[in-house]
Parts: sequence; C-alpha cells; structure tokens
Amino acid sequence: MWRKARELAQMTPPERNRWVDFLRALSIMAVVCGHWLMAGVYVDAAGELQRGDLLSVSTWAHWLTWAFQVMPVFFLVGGYSNGVSWDATLRKAEPGQIGKYRDWFASRVQRLINPIFPLLMLWAVLAVILTQAGFPREQIRMATEAALIPVWFLAVYLLVTGCTPLTFWAWKRFGWASFAWFIPAAVLTDWLTFTAQVPYVNFTNFLWVFLALHQLGFAWRDGKFDNRLFALGWFAVGLAVLISITVYGFYPVSMVSPPGELSNSLPPTLALFALGVAQVGLVLALEPWGRKMLDNLNIWTATVLMNGMIMTVYLWHLTAFVLVMTVCWTLLGGVGLDQVPGSPTWWASRPLWFLVYIVVLLPMIAVFARHERSFGPIRGGRTVPKARVVAGVLLICVGLAATAGVTITSPDSLSGIRASVVAAPFVGAALMGFGPIYNMIVRRREKRDAARRQ
Repeated sequence: MWRKARELAQMTPPERNRWVDFLRALSIMAVVCGHWLMAGVYVDAAGELQRGDLLSVSTWAHWLTWAFQVMPVFFLVGGYSNGVSWDATLRKAEPGQIGKYRDWFASRVQRLINPIFPLLMLWAVLAVILTQAGFPREQIRMATEAALIPVWFLAVYLLVTGCTPLTFWAWKRFGWASFAWFIPAAVLTDWLTFTAQVPYVNFTNFLWVFLALHQLGFAWRDGKFDNRLFALGWFAVGLAVLISITVYGFYPVSMVSPPGELSNSLPPTLALFALGVAQVGLVLALEPWGRKMLDNLNIWTATVLMNGMIMTVYLWHLTAFVLVMTVCWTLLGGVGLDQVPGSPTWWASRPLWFLVYIVVLLPMIAVFARHERSFGPIRGGRTVPKARVVAGVLLICVGLAATAGVTITSPDSLSGIRASVVAAPFVGAALMGFGPIYNMIVRRREKRDAARRQ
C-alpha cells in the first residue's frame, strides 16, 4: 500500500493543492481519535458492564471538543473539492447538454456510498444472528448503535453536495453575500428553537450551518483567503463569538453533547457555526506552512495513503472499538475495563488502547478499502432519469439518518432488525444505477440474455 501511495504521490501534478487532501485526512483522523477517546466502556463495582462517557465525568474535557469536532473542516474541504469537480463538469459539457448534473451527482453519491454497503450488511447479519442466538437485545442495540453512528454525517454531506450547482452559482453571482445570509438563517433557527420552542425546526441547521461552511470552500478555491491576516481575522472573530455565546452565554462549551444535555452538533447550533468559522480561519492561515510541509515526499505519501482509505477508516473505526470491547468483556473476563473514564489510570492507559484499536482496524482496512475504488459508470454510462436520482438519494439519506438516529435493531421484530431501515440505502442506490442490488439485477439479466442467445 505504501509503494502504491508513493507512486501516486510522485505523479501528483504541481498545481494540485495538497493542503486540501491533508485537511481531509486530518479532520477524519481527529474524529476517529475523538470517538475512541470520548467513549468509555467500563465494569462497575458490581461487575456490570457500563457505557460511560468521558464528557459526562470530566467537565474540563469539554474544551477538547473544540479540537476534535472538526466536521466544519471536512465541509470546507468538500466545498473546495465539489467546486473544482462541478466547475470542470460545466467546462467540459457541451452547450445544452442534458443530464450533466444528474450524472455528476450520481457519480458523487456512488463514491460516498459504496464503502458503506459492507458495513451495513455485516451489522444487519450480526444483529439477526445474535438475536436468534438469544443475546440480550439491549446489548445488541448498544453495540450496533455505537458502530453505526458515523453514518449520520454521510446523509448530511449528500444533501449539501446535491446543492452544489445552486450554491456554486450563488457564489459566482453574489460572492460573500451567498455565505452571509446563512448567518441570520442559523440565528433565526436557534431563536425559534430555544426561545419560541418551535419543534423540529432546529434540524434545518444541518443545512444552514454546513452549507455555509461548504460555501467557504468556494471562497478558498477562488483565493479569497490568500491573505493570511484576513484568514486570521476570521479565526479571531469566530473564536470571539464562540467564547461569548458559550463561556458567557447559554450554549454548552462542549461541541459534542454528553448524554442528556443540549447538543451543539446534532443538530448544529450557532456555537458550532462559530467554531467552524474559527477553524476555517485557522487552517487557512496555516496553509502556506502546510503546503511547504507537504513538499516532503514522505509526508505527502502518507497523506495520499490516508486519503485512499479515508472512508473505510471513518466507517469502520467504531466497529473495531466494539469488537475490542466485546472480546475483552466476553472472552477475557473484562480485562482492562476496570478503569473509570476520566481517572488518572484511565488516561494513562489510552495510548495502549489506541494501539489495540489500530491493530484491530488494520485488517478491516485491508479487506474493505477496495470498496472506495469499486465504482464504475452509472447504468452503463446512460443518464439516470431525474425522478430516480431524486428518489434514490432521498431513500439513501433517510436510511442513513434512521440508521444513526433509531438504529437498525428492533426490540419487537422476530428478526431483530428494522428491515426497511437496512434496505433503504440499498434500494436507493439501485434506483440510481449502482450498488449490490443493482449489480445482482444486472447479473441475472445478463445470465438470462446469455441463456436466450444459446
């Protein structure tokens, strides 16, 4: 893998902005480390397995979330990358060409969703087997929920990506105003949520906050942050607003909510918006130094390697965590799980636990990383009908959101899973012309046609 990554690194065109790739890898690694750090399974004095949470027992750790909650950086990078890709599509398309958006978006969806199919299938099969074997359903639900939490992000990212043609046009037409209007939208949403007590309106902030950060990716690509003082100004303003509304306001300091407390991220609030602005300013102020650092072939090779398996690492890192916890609890008698999260001995043991998680994750990367590259032409190169694109992406987003929000397990069904939740992403992908169900249909059709020819 290293040799292949090095070959790709050496072929990198000089005009490529390597800082984009580095930030993508860095943001995902921060999320992975944050999840491994914040989750704290332990055995209590009565010998019972408890699902602890570092943020619930260590208030000072809330400040760590300002560094580990880096989804804003990922959406910034997404805006840059989607801007490059969509702009290239527009330039290559012939005048009046029909379907360029549908083809472009279907291809982006395929690249994002393909790696998730093995994860969903594995956990659906495990949930059914463990249910039939008589394992407590609550434990099955807890393990499945922990492993599949990361998929919520993909549902939001798909929606934001789908808006790229409109937001890209808005940036080219209105410039900074296309970003600025998201600020009052987020403020109004929080006011309706916390003051007027309007239910469910807060979920619209998934769009207002992340679309705004995605918009900054267009600004970055167009050189609007080339002035380092300008970028540092964004960092200073974002940090000042963040401190004023958290330390001196009612928003929690933590950007990742402890159980039972107000969440700044699910859905996003103005506080996460401010954190995102601060993070954008900081990482773009560091860009000249970062690009110089990435001239080092070894560092750039490591970045290329990480980007080649980034979705696999993101999707499977909590499965590795659950597997380690399960083995320690069921097969090793709870070895290593007697440390209460946040205690000095717990902190001292983190490096060793991280090493164990990485060792367990490596075989998963070796097996499943190929799915990040297993995409091909949608429907054999033909344009997907608009209605099928819309229906397909909606099914995918609903299925992923339900997977993270209500889990795929069911306390009542005979099988132990919610079949409709599991099936939704697969059916959605088939409607768009890819995925396991679509491939199975194509293979059956090919066999039938071959039999007829014979």
